[in-house]
Amino acid sequence: MVLGTDTGVGKTRVGCAFLHGLRQRGLHALGMKPVATGVEDDGENSDVRALKLASSSGIKGMDLPVPTQWMNPYSFEPAVAPHLAARRVGVTISFACLRQAFHQLQGCTDAVVVEGAGGVLVPLSEEGDMVDLALALDIPVVLVVGLRLGCLNHALLSAEALQSRSVPWVGWVANRLEPDLAEEEGQLETLRVRLPLPFLGVYPHAATPESGASVLDWETLLAVGENRK
Repeated sequence: MVLGTDTGVGKTRVGCAFLHGLRQRGLHALGMKPVATGVEDDGENSDVRALKLASSSGIKGMDLPVPTQWMNPYSFEPAVAPHLAARRVGVTISFACLRQAFHQLQGCTDAVVVEGAGGVLVPLSEEGDMVDLALALDIPVVLVVGLRLGCLNHALLSAEALQSRSVPWVGWVANRLEPDLAEEEGQLETLRVRLPLPFLGVYPHAATPESGASVLDWETLLAVGENRK
């Protein structure tokens, strides 16, 4: 599960890079966005559309499309926090529904890459937040840190929140949000020292998911999958 230190830090790009990397290694891989807000004029969220494009085509071994409701069970038009968007239309986000969709995806592919919404503690419903969802789905987390002013505090607080609830941990990815960020190397050095290992790589500024996949630590990523079989 790809979680971020905040909104707009590059979760979708990193998630799509994971999908491309898995497919490059001969695996069937599908993306999932459990809850999306900010539906565009075509009726689809841009993150969901990107994950679909990066995913394998259809259900593994079958000439059948993957149902959209499995990849994106909840989609809301307002570009606000998920629980607020759901409240506006009188919907309650159900963890049971999200688990069912996730398990359906698991049954028709080799790997599922799940992208969260917002930061790690964004509320979803009275059942909990993004951390609670990771625990409910029983999947390990990759934390995406968007390199910008303020990212040190956000990253360290996010990692502390994940560790305090014993969320299974894969590692973290730094995403270059700006081409020329002041003290970028200093930020990276600080994060390498203070965030839990492993460090999975630096996603280049504005790189495509295909090229971004090449910089990630695939030995570590694939080992996590093997250990969970």
